Amino acid sequence: MTLTTEWGEALDPDRVLPEYPRPQLVRDSYLNLNGRWAYAITDDAREPARYDGEILVPFSPEAPLSGVGRQLLPGQTLWYRRTVRLPDGFHRPGHRVLLHFGAVDQTCSVLLNGVPVGGRTGGYLPVRADLTDALRDGENVLVVAVRDDSDTSWHARGKQKLHRGGIWYTAQSGIWQTVWAECVPTAHVERLTLTPHLARGCVEVTVHADTTVGDATVGDAEIRILAAGVVVAEAGAVAGTAVRLPLPEARPWTPEDPFLYDVTVDYGDDRVRGYVGMRSFGVGPDANGVPRLLLNGEPYFHAGVLDQGYWPDGLYTAPSDAAMVADIAAMKRLGFTMLRKHIKIEPLRWYHHCDRLGMLVWQDMVNGGDAYRPLVVTAPVLTPLRLPDRGRWRRWFGRAEAAGRDEFRAEVRETVEHLRNVVSIAVWVPFNEGWGQFDAAEVAREVAALDPTRTVDHASGWHDQGGGDLRSLHVYFRRFRATGRRPRRDAGPGGGAVRADAAPGRDRRALVLSEYGGYTLSVDGHTFGPAEFGYKRCRTAAELAEAFTRLHDEQIGPAIPAGLAATVYTQLSDVEDELNGLFSYDRRVLKLPEEVIRRVNDRLRHPPG
Repeated sequence: MTLTTEWGEALDPDRVLPEYPRPQLVRDSYLNLNGRWAYAITDDAREPARYDGEILVPFSPEAPLSGVGRQLLPGQTLWYRRTVRLPDGFHRPGHRVLLHFGAVDQTCSVLLNGVPVGGRTGGYLPVRADLTDALRDGENVLVVAVRDDSDTSWHARGKQKLHRGGIWYTAQSGIWQTVWAECVPTAHVERLTLTPHLARGCVEVTVHADTTVGDATVGDAEIRILAAGVVVAEAGAVAGTAVRLPLPEARPWTPEDPFLYDVTVDYGDDRVRGYVGMRSFGVGPDANGVPRLLLNGEPYFHAGVLDQGYWPDGLYTAPSDAAMVADIAAMKRLGFTMLRKHIKIEPLRWYHHCDRLGMLVWQDMVNGGDAYRPLVVTAPVLTPLRLPDRGRWRRWFGRAEAAGRDEFRAEVRETVEHLRNVVSIAVWVPFNEGWGQFDAAEVAREVAALDPTRTVDHASGWHDQGGGDLRSLHVYFRRFRATGRRPRRDAGPGGGAVRADAAPGRDRRALVLSEYGGYTLSVDGHTFGPAEFGYKRCRTAAELAEAFTRLHDEQIGPAIPAGLAATVYTQLSDVEDELNGLFSYDRRVLKLPEEVIRRVNDRLRHPPG
């Protein structure tokens, strides 16, 4: 049975994801290139004389909405081709035409009129190509060649697996985020760094840009910050130099009041628009000296849900902007204050909606590495196990290859820069459950140095190396209890309890339950297939509601006064074999009554006493 979402059914092939894709660096120049492209899959790297058919970009060929339904295999090449004719007046004299791909999985080369203009390896970060010198008047031919090793190499792959099943999902490939072009002055703003300093009542702005045009020098950038359309701060700044703009009586950003200040920057002939939110994140003691997550200097409980970002009809690609909004808004309506974006980097519009709607985000880095060993990634769910992740132990985590480790570190740096300005991101998560983990404490220090404004969960789940700001546990099959004793886990699979010490003075990191729950309910007519994966099977909606309530009343709620600082329930929706979502995979059925989930989350955020 092929599942579809309401947004997939309403999709207009002539208007696919038309919204502007970069909300914190907006220009008036915009040409969307989503839609119908020619495609072909070949067994070698030579472009075919004839293409196989039509694909709807930016849906991967494995996704039903692409119209293709084919799996790209390692060693094959996926080809895209289309003609491009720039609108009249789009390319102005003295300007450059830049082509952008939100993401292409996994290695791509871009050619215009047979001239190589760009490419990259890494399926989760943007690709940019300067088309200017290869452009012709009239019709141009744009070709993209893609190769994808999926889970047969150490490149970042997330939860994709060619032989899918259980917690591993259908492998997808190729273009999976919006393709678009813009025309920019030769000297233009390349990016902004917007850093709120709430305690100091100011915003630090750095304009990253070219500084010269031929022999002419471009002057200072002019920066303005606006509240509700009124300029509240302005300053000039030399490109590449940070400047602080005071904001008297700054209005803090919170999930309850997600206020955003608008930002405009003029640099020579270039103008860009963005926004910033005044907030601060950290870890610090509550009134009893227990480490807590802080928002704007005060303890704030993160009531979260695991968000895989998969769709039955689009796989990695949401069928519409409205579909992304619906997921975030539904979780907010149910009383959650945080989404843990799991092993995936979303289009920038997804983060924009979290910013404006008021939803905190924990951002996972995307895992890679060679084949994972069950002893490392699976056994700890049932039995206590903490392995070192350095030196000779790296091979146990699939990280024997130095090139793979270097690539991961480079992508961590790129990810932080790519998402640095996102207001809602509170926590970076470099590693999850040992998948491709290595040198986690050192990587955590590198992330903290790159971005000291956020919290770091260095090893979510198990194989804690003592780094980062959080003690991060995954608890399935067992009871959970926060105590004043040292952390331990009772022996024997399927029995006993995970007991976590939250007493002050032992570990200054905050205690978080970064995955738990995962209760399943199969909904007839809304499942991906016959397989069922989860951590506790329920047969009726009433049974699920009772188990969900009992879990929180008896285990999770009592742990919060004892020191539990955040929770991440598994999960937002079903994904393929996993039937442990609050929603069905097609988002058409909420499996529990809304009032049950809201009541539980209200108790988590405001525990009695």
